Amino acid sequence: MALRDVFISLSENKILNSAAQKYGLRMGAQSVVAGTNLQEVVKTIKELNQSNISCTVDNLGEFVFEKSAAIAAKNNIIAVIEAIHDEQLDAHISLKPSQLGLDIDYDFCYENLKEIVELAHQYDIFVNFDMENYARLQSSFDLMNELHKEFDNIGTVIQAYFFESEENIEKYKNFRLRIVKGAYKESESVAYQSKSDIDRNYLKLIEYHLLHGKFTSIATHDHNVINHVKQFVQQHNIPNDKFEFQMLYGFRKEMQLALAKEGYNFCTYLPFGNDWYGYFMRRLAERPQNLTLVTKQVFNKKTNLAIGLGTTAFLLGRLSKRGK
Repeated sequence: MALRDVFISLSENKILNSAAQKYGLRMGAQSVVAGTNLQEVVKTIKELNQSNISCTVDNLGEFVFEKSAAIAAKNNIIAVIEAIHDEQLDAHISLKPSQLGLDIDYDFCYENLKEIVELAHQYDIFVNFDMENYARLQSSFDLMNELHKEFDNIGTVIQAYFFESEENIEKYKNFRLRIVKGAYKESESVAYQSKSDIDRNYLKLIEYHLLHGKFTSIATHDHNVINHVKQFVQQHNIPNDKFEFQMLYGFRKEMQLALAKEGYNFCTYLPFGNDWYGYFMRRLAERPQNLTLVTKQVFNKKTNLAIGLGTTAFLLGRLSKRGK
């Protein structure tokens, strides 16, 4: 768990996040972030769609405490929705309430979300509420509950490391849900701490929603979990249109293509934008094995990824000081 804690700490470092935005993707994350602008994202979606892979698009954003930044994020997401509709892309939206003002004012965030969800509803585009840390958990559920009174094109994420996730997956079984393990550092009073406990609960939540839920997005790079799900759906006669596998853009590309070719619904989580650093560090925290999955893609053959990431953090820190 020590390595996981290091990556979480890096993801929350505001200085490094700011430096990463300033100096762009030249530190290597371009292989796992689908560009910095809408045109690049549309191009990537089209390429993936040609391989029968759908996409969920995340306009990256961290540490939003100014209304102007939240409004800019809202406008970026609206532009993505318009592009999905205009280009007839097989894609939907993933968003974080904190990026849209949750840490500023609840009602302000609600209005931003409503504008997004309402437009997406008009175009029959799904909107997924990404869950963040425990401090934002209930308020994010509250926002979704309120919007669900008017709109049926929304769903959310259940994080397996929380004790209350079993209760929540039952409560929200009529929603489209993405099941993940969790990528934030949480207190032992609210979350499982050991990998074995998290893994056990993860499979339990997946199986419950496959049997009782509306639609299940199984977000994992772990082939053991994927093989388990394949056997489970076969044993219980669960049709393919009730679930999909999800992976992150840039991770296990061959497996993504293979699953799509096998006839499974497959969705790639497609992040874009300059604010990539926190996202990238949390993906490594969520599953440190992801280090090995991106080694060849992010750094050259002579560079060890772990060293490269440490160097990245150091260089961003030095660059940020130099830029002052």
